[in-house]
Amino acid sequence: MGLYLKYFLYIYFLLNLISTALSIKCWNCRSSNDPKCADPFDNTTVPITDCTQEKGLRHLPGLRPSMCRKIRQKVNGEWRYIRDCAYLGEVGIQGDERFCLMRTGTYNIFVEYCTCNSKDGCNSASLKYASSVLIFLVGLVYYLTVMP
Repeated sequence: MGLYLKYFLYIYFLLNLISTALSIKCWNCRSSNDPKCADPFDNTTVPITDCTQEKGLRHLPGLRPSMCRKIRQKVNGEWRYIRDCAYLGEVGIQGDERFCLMRTGTYNIFVEYCTCNSKDGCNSASLKYASSVLIFLVGLVYYLTVMP
């Protein structure tokens, strides 16, 4: 019976990791509607959205969000923040989500665009780290497969 339980737990955690990798939950807010959306971020009034439940975009049919994003923009001296699910782009810069894409323009415009997919709610801050739960699950799967 112990062998079956071991394999059942292994398959359960493996499927859990796969579903986690295929879906992500992101904070969804705009600082123009909720000042707590700005930095420092306060998620007490901000909903977290399961990106798999998003309707999709009419101009990008069939494309599903796979990342979170945080946009920080300065327009005419006023800072604005947008946090949401992301449909396009790549994670961070060259795959490192600790770095954000920055652009400046004429008329005092600055935009910082950060994308991530390392964990649910990763668009809450600038720096992202691996989830301790994910590390625990990987360790548990390792223990179940390697240990007698």
